[in-house]
Amino acid sequence: MNVVKRNGEAVPYDIEKIHRVVNWAVDDIKGVTVSDIEINSDLQKRDGMSTAEIHNVLIDSAVNLISLNTPNYQYVAARLLSYQLRKDVWGGKNPPKLLDFVNKNVHENDVYDEDILMLYTDQEINKLDEYIDHDRDNLFTYAGFRQLCDKYLIQDRSSSTIFETPQFAYMIIAMVCFGKYKGNTRIQYVKRAYDYFSKFKINLPTPLMAGVRSKIRQYASCCLIDIDDTLPSIFSSSTAAGYATGSRYGIGLNIGRVRPLNSPIRNGEVIHTGVIPFLKLMESTVKSCHQNGIRGGSATVNFPFWHYEAEDMLVLKNNSGTDDNRVRKLDYCIQFSELFYKRFLKNEDITLFSPNEAKDLYDAFGHENFDELYEKYERKTSLSFKKTISARKLMSLFVKERVETGRIYFMNIDHCNQRSAWDTDVKMTNLCVEVLHPTKPLQHIDDKDAEIGICILSAINVLEIISDPEMEKVCDIVVRLLDQLIDYQDYFMPAAENFTKNRRSLGIGITNFAAYLAKQGVKYDDEEAPNVSDELMEKVQYYLLSSSCNLAEEKGKCPKYHDTKYSNGWLPIDTYKKEIDEFVTRKHSMDWESLREKIKLHGLRHSTVSAIMPCESSSVIQCSTNGIEPIRSFITYKKSKARTLPVIVPNYTSYKNKYTLAYDMQDNSGLIKVVGALQKWVDMSISANMYYNYSHYEKGALPDSKVIKEVLLAYKLGWRTGYYNNTDDGDKQSIGEEEEKDNCESGACAL
Repeated sequence: MNVVKRNGEAVPYDIEKIHRVVNWAVDDIKGVTVSDIEINSDLQKRDGMSTAEIHNVLIDSAVNLISLNTPNYQYVAARLLSYQLRKDVWGGKNPPKLLDFVNKNVHENDVYDEDILMLYTDQEINKLDEYIDHDRDNLFTYAGFRQLCDKYLIQDRSSSTIFETPQFAYMIIAMVCFGKYKGNTRIQYVKRAYDYFSKFKINLPTPLMAGVRSKIRQYASCCLIDIDDTLPSIFSSSTAAGYATGSRYGIGLNIGRVRPLNSPIRNGEVIHTGVIPFLKLMESTVKSCHQNGIRGGSATVNFPFWHYEAEDMLVLKNNSGTDDNRVRKLDYCIQFSELFYKRFLKNEDITLFSPNEAKDLYDAFGHENFDELYEKYERKTSLSFKKTISARKLMSLFVKERVETGRIYFMNIDHCNQRSAWDTDVKMTNLCVEVLHPTKPLQHIDDKDAEIGICILSAINVLEIISDPEMEKVCDIVVRLLDQLIDYQDYFMPAAENFTKNRRSLGIGITNFAAYLAKQGVKYDDEEAPNVSDELMEKVQYYLLSSSCNLAEEKGKCPKYHDTKYSNGWLPIDTYKKEIDEFVTRKHSMDWESLREKIKLHGLRHSTVSAIMPCESSSVIQCSTNGIEPIRSFITYKKSKARTLPVIVPNYTSYKNKYTLAYDMQDNSGLIKVVGALQKWVDMSISANMYYNYSHYEKGALPDSKVIKEVLLAYKLGWRTGYYNNTDDGDKQSIGEEEEKDNCESGACAL
């Protein structure tokens, strides 16, 4: 019987070659056997079968053996997949020279940015080639390696031809990020970045991991588009959303300025159609674009609780109603403030207004003068669009939709303005609600004065950091590489470039936090969990700010540094919610006053440095838990259009009794405190979820009062935003693409 090799040559079938490959794949891996893989493969031989088919059978055999009892087959399957990829890309077992590899992908395959060859001499590239360690491919699990192949490695998606292997990708990403650095330190920075990427210490978000080195210079994860109450602004914003989606951005939209249905236009010559038709326009725009074959478009719409159409907007996602009065393919974020919560607690009414009739009220929203101005408008009798409803009715509607859809988010806009780093108005958040940016609506497509907020994101894999000195170095590398990309990337509109280059806002978060807590032997609802969280995030924020300050000394502070509280000597320790001190009892461990003086002297290179995003998609590559979330199960089956990936939590055998299972938590109080402790240090916001298991409640019914109580607790402890409301449907192990919010990353949002 003959088999056909990759080059088309027919050769006799050789069982010994299969033995050799499988023996190589299991070498030095505990708890796996050659015989199990070969028996499980049940290879159906036939004349003319390709060697690639045989190899795929072996991969599938190893994948099917992955379980909690035999977790190490995930490394065997990864090795087999790596073997196949190397054959396809390298043409054999030995890697080509880095210089030849880059030349081929620049000139022959036409997939790499030709600047790579201009940034480095041949001698420098050869020197970096010697540093690449292709054995680090063995660190991948099968799910991680497959995720790379399916979503992140440069490829021709029409033919599924992949042009690179992981270590080449990591090295070339590092080369691009530090290609404009001068002097003797440049190669050192490239090597250090390569080490941190390939050893999984830095989590690269989807646009960065999939884009840096390609010919598409779009590396940001999300953008925030603010919409004015004019047709030119609305249509320009729709165009911006289309361009942004096509450039791999997730979208945040602010519809809060748009006047309600039946409002007069031009003294009554025209009657306004209201918010919903324009949201349908945005929905169609976002869903018409696919993000370069990597992910579909998505958007979150922001609006204030006092908007005249707030009740209608809260129900736009639910399954009742008709297509005429629903916009289901967008997500929604309602903005609350202390006034709303107080009236809810007192069982009082709130008043809904048209933002067109209350423009100064909209400007005051989130600031200390809002309450007084709001009450002034309530006393006005001349307003055409004003109605009164019970605060509890609106809260009940919010909770109903939040529980049923899981996708009605909330933004505490007073916390966002009064406790974040910005000293100018924040009116909206992004797709995954962790980014806070001041924005200025577009008036036309080429508006250079407008500001579209751009999310430059990444995350630190805290489980893989072995010491404080290493944490300091990792923070420095991630700040520096993102700073470089601000100037290196292209922008889809002048308003996006205006914001990014003048404000240089970064959002660096943490991921693998659930595994980090498990390693410490601490569960989310343990009394010590907030202290552990506080200590970790204090160090991260301190090192991020230190790096930004050092860069300001080297290159200058960002042009709009004066629009931040940092320019006034502020630090996160100055305005956090003091209620946190009731359960965070440790003392600060970093020298904040010395850093304050250094920042006063040099400023910061970046307006912000931190935001904690979801890392759902990119976390799979590193076999890390998602962002700061507790795990749902020890093994999950991540479903995509291509296949199902079995994902086992890190160090399952060692930590399985220490992990917190999300739906085993009796309530969210411990998680809310942990997020509050983290938010204390973060200068933007956190993409934080809540979890509810119906079996914990009488007759399996989740009381509205429970959800409301925890939303109020989150406000009390300083949450700036809240993301998903997750409820247990009995299937804790399956995660489908429709559940995966990977449009905003540290890749991530799903960094």
